[in-house]
Amino acid sequence: MQVNGSVIAVTGGASGLGLATAQRLINAGAKVALVDLPTSAGEATAKELGDNALFTPGDVSDEASFGAALDAAERLGPLKGIVHCAGSGRRLRLLDKDGNPGSLEDFEFVIRLNLVGSFNALRLGAARMAKHEAVGGERGAIIMTASVAAYEGQIGQIPYTASKAGIVGMTLTAARDLASKGIRVCSIAPGIMDTPLLGRLREDVRESLSASVPNPRRLGLPDEYAQLACHILENAYLNGETIRLDGALRMAPR
Repeated sequence: MQVNGSVIAVTGGASGLGLATAQRLINAGAKVALVDLPTSAGEATAKELGDNALFTPGDVSDEASFGAALDAAERLGPLKGIVHCAGSGRRLRLLDKDGNPGSLEDFEFVIRLNLVGSFNALRLGAARMAKHEAVGGERGAIIMTASVAAYEGQIGQIPYTASKAGIVGMTLTAARDLASKGIRVCSIAPGIMDTPLLGRLREDVRESLSASVPNPRRLGLPDEYAQLACHILENAYLNGETIRLDGALRMAPR
């Protein structure tokens, strides 16, 4: 896919990995729809990014809301790509300190946001891409965001790990499913990234996290995620793969 001139939706685009990706895509000549919650800073962020950015509010876990956001994105032109960064996690133990079972509500919330949201990105995005003419044999590409937790989930991450492992599991199947439509699917599995969430941690905790990464011994940069996302969009032979972006990190149990 040629990023320059293409319309690409970035979910979670108002901050963190999504914002870094939107910025890099715009710098490469793309028109970017920032899909984020109505309560996010998406409107102001789109204005800061300039004329090639549009805020399209929507909830990735809700069919009607997310579908409307993608329809709004196509005001910029035919949708060619989705970089799906929206997601979250909640700390949850199977049993609490008193031996009570963990919250099913919290588990379901994370699964719905991360995994159902990714399913929506696949099906609703592909439905729009499939309507357009193929260019060079391609109609579009969808990138999902998994995590190294899909492989080495830590204690307290069970809903997050389950949701991200589900994304890894969907990637190849989705790529095969959409091959006949000329739509590629890949996922990125980031390690410890320097997002606003980690920015709230104490400096000694951040230093400890940085020291756990073999090389380079630091937190990952959101723009490094963005670089990889742009490459996946442009490299037509990358398909069905989940790529770890973690500095050779392997997470400890806690």
